[in-house]
Amino acid sequence: MLNCSSLSDFILLALADNRELQLLHFSLFLGIYLAALLGNSFIITAVACNHHLHTPMYFFLLNLSLLDLGTISTTVPKSMANSLWNTRAISYSGCVAQVFLILFLFIAEYCLLTVMAYDRYVAICRPLHYGTLVDSRTCVKMAAAAWGTGFLYAVLHTANTFLIPLCQGNAVEQFFCEIPQLLKLSCSGYYLRELGVLMISGCLIFGCFVFIVVSYVQIFTAVLRIPSEQGRHKAFSMCLPQLAVLSVFVSTAMIAYLKPPSLSSPALNLVVAVLYAVMPPALNPLIYSMRNKELKDALGKMIQLVQCQH
Repeated sequence: MLNCSSLSDFILLALADNRELQLLHFSLFLGIYLAALLGNSFIITAVACNHHLHTPMYFFLLNLSLLDLGTISTTVPKSMANSLWNTRAISYSGCVAQVFLILFLFIAEYCLLTVMAYDRYVAICRPLHYGTLVDSRTCVKMAAAAWGTGFLYAVLHTANTFLIPLCQGNAVEQFFCEIPQLLKLSCSGYYLRELGVLMISGCLIFGCFVFIVVSYVQIFTAVLRIPSEQGRHKAFSMCLPQLAVLSVFVSTAMIAYLKPPSLSSPALNLVVAVLYAVMPPALNPLIYSMRNKELKDALGKMIQLVQCQH
């Protein structure tokens, strides 16, 4: 039996066998990573530097961009380095760090998307009370609760995962340390240890999901009652980007963690992992800026300022 104390590293999935494809993988991931860095950094800078964007919605968007930067920086750089240097190894401590950070950032982002749904609900369904229900202090508390929930959940789940004895080798069938793939290495009979954490996970995820669904049902009901077409368009432009981001995030994560073992294959697992761990951080800035005039104006001013300085 292999256990945690006897493992010094894990072997990650090789995305390509020959050198040309390895360099192609490096180039593709580098392009996606730079796009995510640029897009999220622009949003963070625009919100932080433009006082017109110092509102609850953009405060939460800034937090979302920070989480997206953390998420893609946890998985992609290591995979790029492995392709560039033609290696597959990740240290035991590096694997633990990846699992912890992925859980922390993902759960924090999910909780933050729940908070953002509440923010949009109050803004559209109870606009007269918006200033009192979602003031600056409340925003900070809700964002801190999202980050704190992610941290506590990550500590619990990471500790539980790496306390399970491993006796199926150290080859992880993924380009980063993903919990479902790590559990495949565990000894039979130890899945029961995961039941408690899975129950907590299910309650947390299902509770947030129900809250989000109820919020958006009430939001769209209220929006359809708005008499003017311009008013409905403005309300939809504030809600649809969040709904698009949430849909991509939840659907791909559910496929990764809830699909039956009979559908599991290295190719499918890889595609799903890229969809939920790599693409959203790169696409989220584009989704939010496409239908948001204020954000596009702020980004345009930033670009003009940079061009003038050069």
